[in-house]
Amino acid sequence: MSDFVTVTNLTRSFRSGSPAVDHITFSVRRGEIFSLLGPNGAGKTTTIRLLSGLIYPTSGEVRILGMVSTDSSQMERIHNAIGLLPEVPGLYESLSAMENLRFHGRMHGLSDATIHERARELLTVFDIWGRRDEKVATYSKGMKQKVAIVRALLHDPECLILDEPLSGLDPEAAKSTRDFLVEQRRRGRTVIVSTHNLDDADRLSDRVAVIRSRLLALDTPSDLKSRLFHSRVEIRLQNGSPSVLDRVRSLPGVVNASWESPTLILELAEPENELPDVISALVGAGFRLQYVTPTEHTLEDVYLKLVDEARNSAGAGS
Repeated sequence: MSDFVTVTNLTRSFRSGSPAVDHITFSVRRGEIFSLLGPNGAGKTTTIRLLSGLIYPTSGEVRILGMVSTDSSQMERIHNAIGLLPEVPGLYESLSAMENLRFHGRMHGLSDATIHERARELLTVFDIWGRRDEKVATYSKGMKQKVAIVRALLHDPECLILDEPLSGLDPEAAKSTRDFLVEQRRRGRTVIVSTHNLDDADRLSDRVAVIRSRLLALDTPSDLKSRLFHSRVEIRLQNGSPSVLDRVRSLPGVVNASWESPTLILELAEPENELPDVISALVGAGFRLQYVTPTEHTLEDVYLKLVDEARNSAGAGS
C-alpha cells in the first residue's frame, strides 16, 4: 500500500506563542482511514489546513501523491485530488444546497450535467435530495454538515480530509455517515479525519495519530492499547471482600489488582497463561466465582494516558 500523503518535520508557527504544529512526521497510506486526535489547541485543525494547502508550513513539507503542497505549478492537481470538509462548513446561506454545489463543481471544471448527477447521487445518500432547492439558511446544523460533506465529494477526489465530520449530526445521521466513510475506504479512497469522538475513531480508523503540537503516538488502535496497557480481567465474586487483594497480588503475572465490590479487577501480563492459576487460587481460598470477563482498554484510555503524560512532561520541563 503506497502513501497518499507524506509529512516531514512539519512545523507551523503563528505570531505569538509556541508552534501550533511542531516537527511532525507521518504518512497516510492510500485507502486507509487515518484519524488525528488531540485536545483543543493541539494543532489538529492547523494540521488539516496544512495538509489541504490552505496555509503553508513555517518549515518542513507536505507531499500529496509525491507533489509538494507549496508547489504552485502542482496546486490544481493537488486541490483536485483532495476533498475538504473544514471545521466550519462555510456554505453560502442565501443559496440553496444545489446552488452551493453547482458553484463548487464549476470551480473544479465540472459540467452542469455532471454536477447534477453527482449531487443527486450524494444528496440522496444523505437524505437531502428532496430539499436541494431550499436555502441553506433554513437547514439545521446537521443538514449543513451533510451538504458540506457532499461538497467535499462532489468532484470525486482520491482523498477526503474531514475536520470533525460528525459534528452536529444526530445518532442516525452519524451512523449513516460512519457507514459511508467505511464504504469510501472499501472503494479505495483515502480518508483523513480530525475528531474528538474517540469511540468513532476507535471503530473506524486503520491508524490514529495522537498529537499535542508534537506527535505523541501513531499506530493502529489495537496496537496502541496493547503497547500501553496490560490485559484486564474482571472477576465477579459471590462472597468477595477487599481481603481478596492480599490473595491475588502475590500471584505470578498479576501486574495490578483492585476491588470494586463485588468485582475483582486484575491486570495480567499474559492472561492466557496466568488466568487459570488465578482462578485456581481463588477457588482454593474459598471464593465463589460468578463470572469471569476479559475487558479491553479503550482508545479513550490510550488518548488520556498519552495526553496526560505529555502534559506532565511539559510541566516538568517548564
